[in-house]
Amino acid sequence: MGRSSKKGPYVDPKLFEKMKRLPSGSKEVIKMWSRASSIAPEMVGYVFGVHNGRDFVEVTVTEDMVGHKFGEFSLTRKFTRHGGKIQKELEQKAVETEKK
Repeated sequence: MGRSSKKGPYVDPKLFEKMKRLPSGSKEVIKMWSRASSIAPEMVGYVFGVHNGRDFVEVTVTEDMVGHKFGEFSLTRKFTRHGGKIQKELEQKAVETEKK
């Protein structure tokens, strides 16, 4: 279930304070831990460092991201490929054919 439309989207107030300190369009990374914050239109053009539990993933906000959550763009789990030995052999063959 989503957040009530009466309340509006959740945006951490500290983010707006950090954004006010920087000039607009600045490429300096704004570190943040609130992955549940929604992306507002005022954030377009800024670079945020979203914490994924281990390190900060840099996310440059574009117009397409407005309305989404920051956590969607900072994955918390590392994907390891499927297939085991067979997949590894297939990938090695593909690399060898590319070299030729």
